[in-house]
Amino acid sequence: MKITAAADLIVKPASADWFTGDVTMSPLFHDEAPSHAAGARVTFQPGARTNWHTHPLGQILIVTEGEGRVQREGGPVQVIRAGDVVRFDPGERHWHGAAPGLAMTHIAIHEAVDGSAVTWAEPVAEADYLS
Repeated sequence: MKITAAADLIVKPASADWFTGDVTMSPLFHDEAPSHAAGARVTFQPGARTNWHTHPLGQILIVTEGEGRVQREGGPVQVIRAGDVVRFDPGERHWHGAAPGLAMTHIAIHEAVDGSAVTWAEPVAEADYLS
């Protein structure tokens, strides 16, 4: 058993290469062999979001605070709120982030294949985010 105290979690800014706006991340657990799963708490300030991306084995988001938006490629932008759980299929191109006027925090869980858990793409256009 391993317990990580909340006070020991590291909070760091998310990479501007993969996110638009003010985003912080706090790794919760990582893929210690034989596991390939990792999870992080991610907080998006109003209007902040990920770039388009995919995960080889999919991704689960558990919204813990606020209100956000998600979109899979070809689908509509959808609103998510505290308590919602979002599941993206393996290889499903998508993005997620905060609503325009509200912050949002979620727990993101994914698994790696051959050491890779995500493939990043271009930023989400403002017009698409606001649609």
